[in-house]
Amino acid sequence: MDMNSSAPSAKSEGAEPHALALATSAKNAPVGLRAALSGVALVVLGSLLAAALFFVAGKAITFALQSAPNGGNGKTAVATLVFIATYVIIAIGKLPGYQLDRAGAALLGASFMVGLGVVSLDEAYHAIDFDAITLLLGMMIVVANLRLSGFFRLVSNYAVTRAHHPLLLLFAIILVSGLLSAFLVNDAICLVMTPIVLQLVRRLKRDPVPYLLAVAMASNVGSTATITGNPQNMIIGAFSRIPYGAFAAALWPVALVGLLATTALIALAYRREFLVAARLPILAQRPTRYHRALAMKAVLVTVGMMILFFAGEPVAKVAIVGGALLLLTRKVKADKVYREIDWPLLLMFVGLFIVVTGLETTLLTPELVGKLGRLDLASAPVLTAITAGLSNLVSNVPAVLVMRPFVDGLADPKRAWLIVAMASTLAGNLTLVGSVANLIVAQRARAQGVDIDFWTYFKVGAPLTLLTIVFGAWWL
Repeated sequence: MDMNSSAPSAKSEGAEPHALALATSAKNAPVGLRAALSGVALVVLGSLLAAALFFVAGKAITFALQSAPNGGNGKTAVATLVFIATYVIIAIGKLPGYQLDRAGAALLGASFMVGLGVVSLDEAYHAIDFDAITLLLGMMIVVANLRLSGFFRLVSNYAVTRAHHPLLLLFAIILVSGLLSAFLVNDAICLVMTPIVLQLVRRLKRDPVPYLLAVAMASNVGSTATITGNPQNMIIGAFSRIPYGAFAAALWPVALVGLLATTALIALAYRREFLVAARLPILAQRPTRYHRALAMKAVLVTVGMMILFFAGEPVAKVAIVGGALLLLTRKVKADKVYREIDWPLLLMFVGLFIVVTGLETTLLTPELVGKLGRLDLASAPVLTAITAGLSNLVSNVPAVLVMRPFVDGLADPKRAWLIVAMASTLAGNLTLVGSVANLIVAQRARAQGVDIDFWTYFKVGAPLTLLTIVFGAWWL
């Protein structure tokens, strides 16, 4: 392009007024420059519009709080707006145009609930279920020590290297992922298992996608079995006060059937990979790096915790004491363990407890709860469908928190909580974004050059979710 032909002359720039010169320059500027000027104009207009909207919204909220009798209707409106905004950001994962993630959205929503007078600071403190937070923190410390010691690599390598057929390898991966997720946090199991499985199947020269699907789906299904399997079950355990053993006794059959269904559906979806007569090559054994003393200590503490869980001891107390004991070591620096802890998840829990409490105290009156109760939530199919749908809409942990006031008011709340635990967990297998465990597997695989897209996951996850949830509703 001839830049001289499009540039305005110095004479015209000096003769014209400033505004006319700017208009002439924009008209005669290259396409790229005009686009840039348009972009700047849009940003300025958008910023002004956003500022105006924030100003109007602030005035509306202030007016509602001041004009409503005793602040009641105004507080209800504010609580509803804050709740909806928080859950929308949580559902989409991030506020567009900003760096506000799910944890930040929950904290911001909780701050608005307190700052705008929906709940007092004391009420906010009491809204936080510290049993659930303590349990999750303790289990994160335990899992961190098991991972740092190399325990997961030992177990995985032992199991999968003894499978000499693709179908047996698939079942071994599903069994290990499911069993570990049943007693430890499933997100952490996916974090650990994904690189191990990926490395192994690449050495065997197999398609890694179905094996990675197995890790994600089996971890979701296996975590259904116990209170410590996933974050939503931990919250449900704290809310319902169901004993650890009773919870496991009710849901382990659902998890077992789910693991078998996972194996069958993945094998059918990838027939050329699994339904063949060819055997896997025998790989040369590679030494597994692990810290013997730390691994033994972590395993002993974990086994002791499981015994105390089934013995009926408070799970939060056992978990935090077990986690604290594992920090008493000469070999591993404490900050290495702290880096393994999902602090944003804990922060999100704290914020959501306050946000949901703000909505409960203002909008969810006994009359409204009674009207919504006419949906026949006592029916297993109805409660299952609502929980599964809500879990895929806003994620399983927020869904469980929303369900609390309705479940607590049912004739048999313990059975209802078991149904919510089953449905909210198994619903995570519906889509790739249905659970954090799925995203962990997909993201870690993508970092290693393996892409798991939405439809690849959905063609197995959808029928698996339907089959397992239907069985779970029938069983319970």
